[in-house]
Amino acid sequence: MKQFLIQTVMVIFILSIIFAVIFTYFEAGPKHQLPPDFKDHLPFLWRGFYMSLPASFLINGSACGIKFYKEHGRIERDHILLQQAHLENQLKLLQDQINPHVVFNILNHIHILMKRDTELADFLLMKFSDILRYQLYHCNQNLVPLDKEIEYLQNLIEVEKLRWGNELNVQSTLEISNNKAFIAPLLLIPFIENAFKYVCRLPGQIGYVKIFCKEENNNLFFYIENSYSDIAIHKKKDGGIGLQNVQKRLKLQYPEAYDLKIETDNLVYKVSLTLKLSEKNEQ
Repeated sequence: MKQFLIQTVMVIFILSIIFAVIFTYFEAGPKHQLPPDFKDHLPFLWRGFYMSLPASFLINGSACGIKFYKEHGRIERDHILLQQAHLENQLKLLQDQINPHVVFNILNHIHILMKRDTELADFLLMKFSDILRYQLYHCNQNLVPLDKEIEYLQNLIEVEKLRWGNELNVQSTLEISNNKAFIAPLLLIPFIENAFKYVCRLPGQIGYVKIFCKEENNNLFFYIENSYSDIAIHKKKDGGIGLQNVQKRLKLQYPEAYDLKIETDNLVYKVSLTLKLSEKNEQ
């Protein structure tokens, strides 16, 4: 700031001198014969100098305003880029928390089944390869095709169905009609994991999980419902990914473009999500 003020004063001073010379020798000179002695020119130069000060201030102020405007624009662009980088880092951190969590659960299922049903474990390994391929080659993008994400969800639901067999009643309906729709990867997984994790499995009772997902007019309607018991909730406080992860991602990636409702009623857990999807050209 000190250097800037010094430069400003010098510019105003130089401009005023230039204007004073122009006023004295180019404007006043031809009209009024100047005295031959240079000392007698000083009153004309001083008068021109003082008269030029407002114009010098105005010119310098305008130049500074233009410079500050350009500098402000550059700072704003840098700030937006910094915010975008910070947002991408946040999303990457949240997504990276989900990937190993899903892989761990699937491998744990296969490990248990290998001891009692090798054929079923082999089939689950094939499903797991599809799931892992999707995570490796598609989930490193900000947006993925909705049909690929739905196929991924179907594989996970199939794994859970095979894992629990007759112990759970699982109903799932996944429908999409727009192949150009895109969605943030692994956004809906925590809801499904949470449902199977806390579903009621008390002796003598058969829990249930209902999953409905439909795309219409570039809007996604997702609903999941499961029975649960207070005992299961208290036993499984192990600090998983949970719903906080999804809520953070929705706020970051879909600001003012989603409606999330979570309800519990008579030992029934309900989650409904309405989401405005992205088109391919919005990536």
